[in-house]
Amino acid sequence: MNTFFSADYVVPVTSKAVKNGIVEITDDGVIVGVYPPDHPNLLGRTINRKKGMIVPGFVNTHCHLELSHMAGVIPKHTGLIPFLQQVISMRTVNEDQIQKAMKAADRQLYNNGVVAVGDHVNTGISAAVKAHSNIHYHTFVEVLGFEPEAAAQILAAARETALLFKNTTSITAHAPYSVSKELFRLLNEEAVMSKMPLSVHNQESEEENRLFRYKAGQFLDFYRALGRDISGFKAQARNSLQTFMSYLSPEIPVLLVHNTFSSSKDIYFIERQGRNVSWCFCPNANLYIEGVIPKLRNFMTYPHKITLGTDSLASNDRLCLLSELKTLHKHFPELLFGETIKWATLNGAQFLGIAEKYGSLEVGKAPGLNLLTHSNGVGITPDTEVVRLI
Repeated sequence: MNTFFSADYVVPVTSKAVKNGIVEITDDGVIVGVYPPDHPNLLGRTINRKKGMIVPGFVNTHCHLELSHMAGVIPKHTGLIPFLQQVISMRTVNEDQIQKAMKAADRQLYNNGVVAVGDHVNTGISAAVKAHSNIHYHTFVEVLGFEPEAAAQILAAARETALLFKNTTSITAHAPYSVSKELFRLLNEEAVMSKMPLSVHNQESEEENRLFRYKAGQFLDFYRALGRDISGFKAQARNSLQTFMSYLSPEIPVLLVHNTFSSSKDIYFIERQGRNVSWCFCPNANLYIEGVIPKLRNFMTYPHKITLGTDSLASNDRLCLLSELKTLHKHFPELLFGETIKWATLNGAQFLGIAEKYGSLEVGKAPGLNLLTHSNGVGITPDTEVVRLI
């Protein structure tokens, strides 16, 4: 028997919000219709009426499930390089502890209305959790290696890791500062062949740009402490984004994550080259690590799509896209919820290639239903909470 949910507003995402609208769904969560309150299909129906807004399930395009055991461990506002050093030092702990933390994080994502995740891994440790989850996972297997001679070996190891996952996978670069141009070129060939998207941490720290422009700054000490030889790396006299994107084919879908220190020139560079790029923002993680968030208005000048992520519990207090939306609306009060809800739903689904099922309230889809309480018309407030309906 089909179920009918109503709220003050139903927000389909692909069309205008419906005041006092009703969503009809099957037992399997497939949408049969989105109706105005006077629609003839509603005669004699039992309506589950709610206060607030009904929106599709959230799509989190950037997470690190395998770092969940680090929740609350790393202090805030350390800056990126000290943060990375602590992550490296804390990765090797009891596997049972890691598994328990990942299961709890998966439940937290689910309870916070997330239906799909772009999750980033360096190992296969999260495979079992994902195989038993109600969430759709696309796993990005990250490679790291600044030594050119190791590129082929690193890619081969990543392919072995990707085979451990039953969900869809991509092999991708961790970040410009951790991947050689030779490895980037191999990743480009892999992406062209597999027709899978890439996801790259981008300009999360100004130190990344200093490294690429001048071969100077804290990253040199970072490599030295790790015993890494970067003698082959030369200063590029331009920011990291403008350097590494030249190693990738223009048609490959690339998610650029964080972008905290991307300049207007960097953004224009992407626009001018006609790149197939989406920008992913994780504002709460940016505030946690660096204490700043990207200059969002600069990114909205051009038509590239925006998505949202939570990053990991090592750099965030919650795995909740509503919390990310609240932070954005607090810092940029001129934003309209009718636009930002796309960032948390449809845009992410389109990037991950799952928009035929997720991201909007359209007939035939099964995107999940979230109720956003304590809303203000078609808008959220500091008191808004998410309740998962299905």
